[in-house]
Amino acid sequence: MSSYGSNMERTLEETPTWAVAAVCFVLVVISIFIEQLIHLAHKWLHKLHKPALVEALEKVKAELMLLGFLSLLLTVFQTPISSICVSQKIGASWHPCNKKEEKSADSGDNRRRLLGFLDPDVVVRRSLATKGVDKCTEKGKVAFVSAYGIHQLHIFIFVLAVFHILYCILTYALGRTKMRKWRQWEDETKTLEYQYHNDPERFRFARDTSFGRRHLKIWSKSTILLWIVCFFRQFFRSVTKVDYMTLRHGFIAAHLAPGSESRFDFQKYVNRSLEDDFKVVVGISPVLWFFAVLFLMSNTHGWFAYLWLPFIPLIIILVVGVKLQVIITQLGLRIQDRGDVVKGAPVVQPGDDLFWFGSPRLILSLIHFCLFQNAFQLAFFIWSVYEFGIKTCFHEKTEDIVIRVVMG
Repeated sequence: MSSYGSNMERTLEETPTWAVAAVCFVLVVISIFIEQLIHLAHKWLHKLHKPALVEALEKVKAELMLLGFLSLLLTVFQTPISSICVSQKIGASWHPCNKKEEKSADSGDNRRRLLGFLDPDVVVRRSLATKGVDKCTEKGKVAFVSAYGIHQLHIFIFVLAVFHILYCILTYALGRTKMRKWRQWEDETKTLEYQYHNDPERFRFARDTSFGRRHLKIWSKSTILLWIVCFFRQFFRSVTKVDYMTLRHGFIAAHLAPGSESRFDFQKYVNRSLEDDFKVVVGISPVLWFFAVLFLMSNTHGWFAYLWLPFIPLIIILVVGVKLQVIITQLGLRIQDRGDVVKGAPVVQPGDDLFWFGSPRLILSLIHFCLFQNAFQLAFFIWSVYEFGIKTCFHEKTEDIVIRVVMG
């Protein structure tokens, strides 16, 4: 049996051709299977008349193509990058482990745990970096990034992209599930009872309508109290029946001809809107890739990233949730500002001015960022456990693991 050293130096010249052919065959079969799966999904969505989801699928295909391009670049430039040497002082800066842990890694279990010497397979994989490290060591320097480090980065980028897509799909599925109960509310608008209670010739005080009783309270006129109440409201039936019915009526009054109340399917329209938003958030923009680089840099020892980084999306999504609740209440206040008496069902008048900087798309961008950040946290955790084990300097404390997973 050959030693690990000989295994490390083994090239395709010393590898059986049947082994090379077998590996290529398996990779080609997997690639064709994935391609056909995407093609079938594309045809199925076309059959269901889901143009927004078709565009989302095209974005997923673009992400896979980008991953392939990144994979090619990392493979081609692996040797040149690992051959770049820097001084030991620069190479010793901004490490995820402290110096004490790095010194203890030179022996025993810590060496196997932190450096990855867990089994012969890991030794062979790490041998990819041997030539680059030796070349720099001869000069009294260290490699800028070892070949094995580039290989690990390669895996992380793939895991991150996959988790982001899965996270978006899961969020979309949960949204569709939550919106199923709106079907019952939509069907109710077709009944005579609903039309009787929403008689267009009936006069009422704005505060006596169902929408007014929910939103036109003493606290609604105080900005501080309004935000406090809306903060807690988002955790309990964030979309109520009265809000849905009022927003539906306001949309129809603003965009459709009179008499369309009983014929228009607002729930289906909201579903299509969700699909349009999904095709936006499923992509990874250059800005998000830039944030991914910053997040990677934040795992420096002493920065305590686990204490603040996972909480950023939580804070953002809570603020966004409060803002959306505040907007609904402000719509009710606008009804009252137009007059104390309303004819028929109250008509809300949404406007871009109710959103931050007059931009509703900013809300979607913030949600997009939160989805990506959550995907990053979970992907980083899975990747680090796969590469280094559960106890590493990336998450040396139990609190770190709990915070990353729970916040995600």
